[in-house]
Formats: sequence, structure tokens, C-alpha cells
Amino acid sequence: MVTQIQEIAARPLPPISTLDPRMKPPTLKDVIVARNVVDRFLDRTPLLHPEALSQRLGFDLYLKCENLQPTGAFKVRGGLNFMSQLPAEQRERGVVTASTGNHGQSIAYAARQFDVRAIIYVPEGANPMKVDAMRQLGADVEFHGIDFDQSREGALKRAGDDSMVFVHAANEPALIAGVGTYVLEMLEAVPELDYLFIPGGGGSGISGACIVGKTINRDLRVIGVQAVGAPVMYESWKRRELLTFDRANTVAEGVATRVAFELPSLTFWDTIDDFRLVSDSEMRRAIVTILQSTKMLAEHAGAAGVAAAVQMREELAGKRVGCVISGGNLTNDGLRQAMDEERSW
Repeated sequence: MVTQIQEIAARPLPPISTLDPRMKPPTLKDVIVARNVVDRFLDRTPLLHPEALSQRLGFDLYLKCENLQPTGAFKVRGGLNFMSQLPAEQRERGVVTASTGNHGQSIAYAARQFDVRAIIYVPEGANPMKVDAMRQLGADVEFHGIDFDQSREGALKRAGDDSMVFVHAANEPALIAGVGTYVLEMLEAVPELDYLFIPGGGGSGISGACIVGKTINRDLRVIGVQAVGAPVMYESWKRRELLTFDRANTVAEGVATRVAFELPSLTFWDTIDDFRLVSDSEMRRAIVTILQSTKMLAEHAGAAGVAAAVQMREELAGKRVGCVISGGNLTNDGLRQAMDEERSW
């Protein structure tokens, strides 16, 4: 399978005619190179096949447990790959970024590995568990704005004021290549997957899935998942126009974005097969379902793929379906609210 992937890596991606030439999307080759970085720092996460749940749903379900990463989320892969490519002069200047939590933890973790100063801008009311984790990893945390996009504006200004390196959470090829490594691992383990469900906030995960999945297996159907109250990537994809919404209304901070970013959007627009929108209630029910069947804790965004797959269970009958538990940083309140929903499917 590894030799097959290396051969496929030589194939070009489908052309993206509207992509800004200053931002080059990564390729499968870049993901393979990124894996050499990721493997130096991280153990490979398990791919579970919960048989009882698969029988109940009517399709073979495979769960990639990125909730078991040191930061509790898949984004640490991208942070490590990005920091490994940062020139020495830029490492000395330090980095600043914005995050609702998981991206910030990934940059904080990678910055500690490479001895780089990191400042993370987060929204007021950000997940306190994620904020504490960023601080414990050595990052400085600044609260700014009511949501991710306002925090991003504050971080960008700080980077300019202090001559630091701004790390965009989505418009960064090294991040996309890094997070794409988990899809590579999934397809090496189960190369015959029929469907792959990927939650989307900024879009790095969906982009990585399309780059890897569609290059290796053109018959693989990649389904993006967003919250009903934060569907900006889905609407942008439908209209082929980068949109900005006034608000993102969801408890799932991992997908609570209201701006469609250029590089990931234009990377997957021509390759993704479909999007599904899931409600907060459906994500809560998926949290409980995953916990009961696998003993794995997923945050709302981390359960979104399973929620979407359940929506499509009739279409998926008899298929091999991959979902990523993209994060497991769920607060106690979030878990209590999930348990108050109908227990599972």
C-alpha cells in the first residue's frame, strides 16, 4: 500500500483555475513529507471498527481517534509541520495566531517543541479547558472579540505591531499538509473506504482529506460536515463564492466559523462530493453514541462526522465509512448537556 501511495503521489491534483497563484495548495507529496515530521513527534492514532455500532447503523464504521493526540485534536499535526518549516529568523521573532482552541493548542505544542514564542488570540468565552492547555504548553493567551474571526483580526494586528509571524489557521499550506497525514494513515489501514466524513471549521481538515483521499482513490466520496448554525463553507461551495456571515450559531467551537477562507475553499471546491449540515442536538447525540460504543470522548465538532453519517445511514447501507473523531476537548458542561439529550441512536 505504501508503494502504491508513492506512485499515486506523482499524479497532479485537478486544476484549480481560480486559486490565487501566491497560495499554492499542497499535494500528496507534501503530505508524505509532512508525515516524516509528524512521525518524529507523535504516535499514530488508532482506527477503531466498533462492530456492534456498525451492525446497528447498517454500515461498516471506522473511527480515526485524533482525540488521543497530546493536544486532544488532529490539528497538532499541522502545527508541527508548519513549525518545522519556519526559518530560523522567523522562529526568533515568534508566532501569533487566533483560535477557538484546538488550532491554538497545536501551535502552542509545536512552538514548545521548536523553542518558539507563541501568542494565541482567543474569543471571550473560549473553552476554558483549551485555554488552560495552551497556557500549560507555554503560550501567551490573549482574549479578543466575541468569536474566532474577531480574534483573528486582533492577532493579525498584533503580528504587524510586534513584527511577529502570523499563522493563519486555514490559509497555510503546511498546516493542510500536516493534518492530511491522518487521512493517509486511514487509507493505509482501510484502502477500500467508500465514504469519508470530515468536519469543517476553517477547512484544513476537509482540504487535506480531498488532497489525500481523492488522489489515492478517486472513487472515495468525501463529505464535508458543518453545523446548521455555521454553514459558511457549505454555502460558499454551493455558490462558488467566498462568503462572510454575520454570526456563527453553534455550541461546537471547532466548527464555529463565519468566514470562508481562500486556500482551503478553493482546494476542495472541485473535488469534494457533498456537504452535510448537522444540528447541535445531533452532535450531542453522536457524542453519547461514540462514548457508549467505543469509550472515546468526542467534542461536538469531533462527533459531527458520525452525526452526518447517521443522517445518511440508508444511503450508506453496506458501505465502508470513515469518520474522524477530530477532537476530544469536551468540557464537563458540554458532556452533561450531551447526556441530557436522547441517549443515542
